Amino acid sequence: MEKKLVAQKNILVEKMGVHFEKKDNLAPVAARILAYIVLTGKKGTTFEDLVSELCASKSTISTHLTHLQGIKKIEYFTKTGDRKKYFTINNDSFLQGINDMLLVWQQQKELHTEVKEYKLNANNYLSKEDQFNLDLHDSYINYLDDAIRSITILKQKIEQSNQEQNK
Repeated sequence: MEKKLVAQKNILVEKMGVHFEKKDNLAPVAARILAYIVLTGKKGTTFEDLVSELCASKSTISTHLTHLQGIKKIEYFTKTGDRKKYFTINNDSFLQGINDMLLVWQQQKELHTEVKEYKLNANNYLSKEDQFNLDLHDSYINYLDDAIRSITILKQKIEQSNQEQNK
């Protein structure tokens, strides 16, 4: 691989690693393993590659690979005649993340809709200067509608792609 591309990958592994540490509450090495596997793609990466590229001990890499498999973030495949395991991202994990995101957004939308309805009713009993401004709720509900619609389309594309790959 070209030196420039390797350097770019290393920078991204660090940035994504920090993101995964926070987002998924992962240990630093586990987060970097996940990032490295994401950036390696479908061809997968081996245990030996991870030890070498991430400059971590075999036991550390092994522990974190086991953990990432246990929480279904990664999976592995083997190749005929090759004793190595090739680690890749578990697409089901990505879809579960999307489902979790959709659930949170739908719950937020329902809550904001109920709060807006309450404030709308309350406005009937308040003086003009004390009435609630509902613009924020309208804007946020519209934003959530757009986000839900957009991520649902992405989810459908991923599911369709997974179905085509499994044929």
